[in-house]
Amino acid sequence: MSENFIALGVNNELVNILKQNGITEPTPVQRKSIPVLLEGNDIIAQSHTGTGKTLAFLLPIIQRIKVEDSFVQALIMTPTRELAIQITAEIKKLIANTEIKVLSAYGGQDVEQQIRKLKGSIHVVIGTPGRLIDHIRRKSVDLRKVKMLVLDEADRMLDMGFSQDIGLILRDVSKVRQTMLFSATMPRGVKMLASKYLKKPVHVHIQNKNITLDEIEQIVIQTSEEAKLDALFKVIEEEKPFMAIIFCRTKQRAIALNNAMQEKMYNCDELHGDMPQSKREKVMKLFRSLKLQYLVATDIAARGLDIEGVTHIFNYDIPEDAKSYIHRIGRTGRAGQVGKAVTFVTNKDRETLLLIEKGIKTTLKKHRIGNDELPAKKTSSASVTRLRAQEGRKSVNAKSRKSVKAFGKRTEEKSRFGRTTSNKGKASYGKKQSKKRP
Repeated sequence: MSENFIALGVNNELVNILKQNGITEPTPVQRKSIPVLLEGNDIIAQSHTGTGKTLAFLLPIIQRIKVEDSFVQALIMTPTRELAIQITAEIKKLIANTEIKVLSAYGGQDVEQQIRKLKGSIHVVIGTPGRLIDHIRRKSVDLRKVKMLVLDEADRMLDMGFSQDIGLILRDVSKVRQTMLFSATMPRGVKMLASKYLKKPVHVHIQNKNITLDEIEQIVIQTSEEAKLDALFKVIEEEKPFMAIIFCRTKQRAIALNNAMQEKMYNCDELHGDMPQSKREKVMKLFRSLKLQYLVATDIAARGLDIEGVTHIFNYDIPEDAKSYIHRIGRTGRAGQVGKAVTFVTNKDRETLLLIEKGIKTTLKKHRIGNDELPAKKTSSASVTRLRAQEGRKSVNAKSRKSVKAFGKRTEEKSRFGRTTSNKGKASYGKKQSKKRP
């Protein structure tokens, strides 16, 4: 009930906004974190993705911002621009009827435009370490009066090599502040970071029964490299996902798989690190608004993105370790919803699979799909060739790249997207989307 948020100390205005957005019941991490943060305490919160931790720090920040003070009062650091974009979208929903001003600062944007905005009244800055350091060096941002600091996805920031950058940024941040550290895991590096920058923090740990999310059904498809693509298509046809993310090991394989899926008339697009920021934002907008059914991605999309409606995760290429596996499959089964994760494994992946199972302390259910179990009509050799391209390729033949416009035209002629899905309550999805294609 909405009274639960009030009991945590959240004001009526924010509770009403939450209710308008369909949020009435606080999650465990919100119940444990919000009262602590409203009291001004530092916090170390360990919670897996999809547990509502973004709201756990946004609600106290918004409630404590003083609009009359026209300087940066809160700084939220994230490892990736995608996560910065997501947090910015969330906070804008919450402050729509207020005079609180927010700026997101990340690479790929016009830095001069960011500088112009920073000259005005900005209360909250959400940014990635690289772009924040750029602004500090340009003296375009003043962090000396920041009273609330968030280190979101702290483990991921350290994995990406941002430890030194974090230190450089925090030298410019006020020492009299509240620091909030959120992390899915708590390795030694994160503990050292916390001991260095937090003061008498309250520890919050949301423990699942298993390391991976309990709401996710996990299976392994054993196949061969030659049969993997057709095995993926077979599983997709059987599962009929409402929305799915398909993970590949490299950008070249993501590009090639996206092309192969488009040739089969699937409503999909790719997401990887070398895409222009404007293109990445466009793809994410289409996916969030249900105008794409499948997102073919590298691990850049595996952390922090909270996309409502993702029912399936397909690990087309096996993740490198248990930690990456957890981060990938955490895109589904979020906030109590049921999800499914399917990992495709070939003979060369057996050792990696054993390490993942050991890391998550679970033996995954296994099914075999071989050439004899696939339809007689095989995928074109051109698609298979592209998917078997070497890791070191710098580009894929431009002729093989299908434009979004051309793809949209094809989907009007033939598409699986309009089929009734196996998810109850979602059957109207294809009908609604058939009126408008990306």
